[in-house]
Amino acid sequence: MELRPYQSAALDALRLSLAGGKRRLMLYSPTGSGKTEMALAMIQAAVRKGKRVAFIANRKQLVAQASVRFYGSGVDHGILQGENTRNVNSPVLIVSIDTAHKRGLPDVDLIVIDEAHAVAGSRKYRELLFKRNLVPVVGLSATPFAAGLGKHYDELGGPLFEGLIAAATIRDLIADEFLVDVEVWAPADPDLTGVSTRRDAFGELDYAENELAEAVDKPQLVGDIAAHWKRLAGKQTVVFAANIAHSKHIAEAFNAAGVAAEHIDYRHDDEERKAILDRFNAGQTTVLCNASLLAEGWDAPRTACMILARPTKSLTRFIQMAGRVLRPFPGKEKALLLDHSGTVARLGFPTDDLPLELDDGERKATAARKKRERLPAVCPACAFVKPAGVHACPACGFAPERQSDIVTADGELTKIERLRRPDRHNKQLVYSGLLHIAAKREYRRGWAANQYRALFGVWPRGLADIVSEPSPELRSWLTSRAIAYAKRSGGGEHAA
Repeated sequence: MELRPYQSAALDALRLSLAGGKRRLMLYSPTGSGKTEMALAMIQAAVRKGKRVAFIANRKQLVAQASVRFYGSGVDHGILQGENTRNVNSPVLIVSIDTAHKRGLPDVDLIVIDEAHAVAGSRKYRELLFKRNLVPVVGLSATPFAAGLGKHYDELGGPLFEGLIAAATIRDLIADEFLVDVEVWAPADPDLTGVSTRRDAFGELDYAENELAEAVDKPQLVGDIAAHWKRLAGKQTVVFAANIAHSKHIAEAFNAAGVAAEHIDYRHDDEERKAILDRFNAGQTTVLCNASLLAEGWDAPRTACMILARPTKSLTRFIQMAGRVLRPFPGKEKALLLDHSGTVARLGFPTDDLPLELDDGERKATAARKKRERLPAVCPACAFVKPAGVHACPACGFAPERQSDIVTADGELTKIERLRRPDRHNKQLVYSGLLHIAAKREYRRGWAANQYRALFGVWPRGLADIVSEPSPELRSWLTSRAIAYAKRSGGGEHAA
């Protein structure tokens, strides 16, 4: 197997870290960068040394997908997954975490975890790692910043992961044409109507932190989804909706507009899911709608457009969803993201540099403890009082389809440009826009220079004090900075 230079370098770094005494390492590489290829090279090297390896996945479809890839690369293997279990004495095992949790994992010399950002939120993974505390573990993820991945779990012993190896950044891979860049259309500005201003610690007027965080934390979509798609896209598209009911409604809207669309969810059996995906891959279906089924491990390079029809505050979820459309494909110069939820304004471009560090999870755990306790609910079919958080009724089995609480408001999507840093002309435009905002808000003159320095890392020396209208992307960047500050300062539950 011929690896790309960044893949080889990452594997060398992993070997050095393991040889130096590390036992649990996270390997970061963006979606579409070849994490499976790196895993295969790692596994083949271990097998040549007489080692036994377990490759663990958290979904049935990911187990099946890994098996196809392993066979395609000539790696014989067994499978440990429910009734599909076979060849368990093989040197390489592809394992379902659910089955490993129920039956235990055979003795192995190396554990590789696919989509390893799921580890922090899963007791099944944590118990497995505790039981195999001395076995080297390598996690694979495009989003290794999930809360808790670097946390020390006292009740189970040891940190989940001790270090992070970055194979490449997403900007590097786009520059080298291993991935495509993305064009974003989104609401130009969040609706900040009613958000008051007050003097901050520096004596300057700014948005009230708690009101600002609450204003952008709304499950509201902007603009007609099918109409915007017809105007801006018209190409192979995946839609991420708020839930199953919402996904079905979007598929119905596309079909009513004369666009071939289908919905897919976990309740379809294997044959139904395969048939739906085959129709999409063959181009018979143009728009494929889902809630979260396709967010991880789904490879469809011809998909050129993603519609984000669900607000999210989760950077992990956002990056995983957007990664579905960044793989290159003949004739695909760039991907298209139609963001109806304002998520780009909150979280930035999905192709921006990421916070590549392991999170200890403390702030997220504290915020979770502050949430109000959920109350029991009455089953509408048999009147049994269900415990809080239980969807299917324990008495009669009735599981009502969750309804969408998404509200759609009138509005247009605007093309959002990423702030460009290199040339002097663009820097002058940014500084002029900041001077305009400072004047409108009656800020001190130094505010514009400080914001410029936060963006570019230098003071605006040599630039003219010319005032001009700020661009939508500059306004979005300032709003995202204010929101991030509100969250860091604990501006209410919405900011947590």
